[in-house]
Amino acid sequence: MMCAIHAGRRGRRVAMIDHSVKVGRKILISGGGRCNFTNVHTSAANFVSRNPHFAKSALSRFVPDDIIAMVRAHRIAYHEKKLGQLFCDESAQNIVNMLGYECEKAGAEFILDCHVKSVAKDKRFVIETTRGRFTCESLVIATGGLSIPKIGATGFGYQVARQFDLHVVPTTPALDGFNFSDGDTRQFTELSGVSIDSVVSCNDAQFRENILFTHTGLSGPASLQASLYWSKGDAVSINLLPDLDVHKWLSEAKAHATRLEVKNFLAEKLPRRFSEKFCLMNNWQSRVNQLKEPEIATLADQLQAWQLMPESTVGYRKAEVTRGGVDTDELSSKSMEAKRVPGLYFIGEVVDVTGQLGGFNFQWAWASGHAAGQFV
Repeated sequence: MMCAIHAGRRGRRVAMIDHSVKVGRKILISGGGRCNFTNVHTSAANFVSRNPHFAKSALSRFVPDDIIAMVRAHRIAYHEKKLGQLFCDESAQNIVNMLGYECEKAGAEFILDCHVKSVAKDKRFVIETTRGRFTCESLVIATGGLSIPKIGATGFGYQVARQFDLHVVPTTPALDGFNFSDGDTRQFTELSGVSIDSVVSCNDAQFRENILFTHTGLSGPASLQASLYWSKGDAVSINLLPDLDVHKWLSEAKAHATRLEVKNFLAEKLPRRFSEKFCLMNNWQSRVNQLKEPEIATLADQLQAWQLMPESTVGYRKAEVTRGGVDTDELSSKSMEAKRVPGLYFIGEVVDVTGQLGGFNFQWAWASGHAAGQFV
């Protein structure tokens, strides 16, 4: 829709073909139904890609202030929740309505409930659909990734890329919860619902937010963020007490002859259910005043660098985005056009540019759509 708006404003005749019967379904479910439509702190550092520089061009030409200006012009009330994340005060439907209005104003046409049967190119692109044949000079693929198939996500965009011999970076679910191994599931299932403010690290990326235990694994914002940097076989490190020098805290408690059992002492800073399970798993049955210096060092390390080996992420049915996609080496960072297929463009999540949690993926959608809209 963002691409259609800007192409239409340039006088281009635009048709948007969508197999869905409803526009903007992923927008509608985002942000708990309120749409985290951008993040004021957006930079290329918030994205994962094989080419970390690719997104810079588009992001610099359509910045958060640009989408904010659109939102304000449509008198949509919004607020900053935390960490630069902007949400609608009322409903994500406001964002869909805004984009739909601007598309219609620019003369762009929606063709819904329309399934593409084939795409070919001679001098022009020829698209055979369940609602007839369409021909065009420029074809923009804005079909997203594989995440959340129940709202219509498919691999169609990757199929088109491969049809035209464009490389696709292998895809994986991202911004997704972790599944524990069978052994860890048995250990932690009784902690379902427990939330802890933590720093979660994976492959040199770290995030300070809550983790949330589920019946089968680990969720919560910090876990979802870490999943963007995780691959099977990687460890996840968790600092359960990020505001404390735990070694000093334990040493001072021992010096004051604290007679509390370790599990009860930890429960002063951590949820009781977790502290009891943690001490049972790691055999901390003594009192604090009985701890020896090497034991204090070990316990401090366990609390501030707790290592987990997830079995997998939950999968595309729950993942907020798809990591990987059309290789950025195949595309112009200025226009999003395929270098070897004139007139073919890829924008948004279908491209190998994946943002962190917090409005960054929407900002990439707006920015990449705007970029392509200047050239199609």
